[in-house]
Amino acid sequence: MGYEGTGVQDGGQASAAPSRAGAMATRVRGVTLHRLPEVIDLRGSLTFGEAEKQVPFPIRRYFVVYNVPSKEVRGEHAHKTLHQFLVCLHGRCHVVADDGADREEFALDHPTLGFYLPPMTWGIQYKYTEDAVLAVFASDWYDAKSYIRDYSEFLALVAER
Repeated sequence: MGYEGTGVQDGGQASAAPSRAGAMATRVRGVTLHRLPEVIDLRGSLTFGEAEKQVPFPIRRYFVVYNVPSKEVRGEHAHKTLHQFLVCLHGRCHVVADDGADREEFALDHPTLGFYLPPMTWGIQYKYTEDAVLAVFASDWYDAKSYIRDYSEFLALVAER
């Protein structure tokens, strides 16, 4: 099953995540996949990301997505100037990033895995597990005018660049 106008197909192959802490470039312009530091000891495990270090921008807002029916597609938009950093804190979801020329799918399945989505990148989140909790950190406050919700409009704006 595909998702109308998105090119997202069920059963898509997710790209591999970095095995050690640090950022990894992807095929999609500006998009990076991050393995966040992890500290494990007898008291439990801890992972972290610091603004302007692991998270490559100052954070002004965050939101959390949860209780998503597994077949639902979220996102399906780009932002003109907003940067986002996604971490699936629990469960798993898949993210598709599209720069208008290249598209790649990623599985966010561990709290040590972060995903940077720069401005002017079409983002789609889907394949949520029932227990998925996705945290999204954003570089600015909410502004409905910053969204590009029509894929054709997105492609036209990318072509102008």
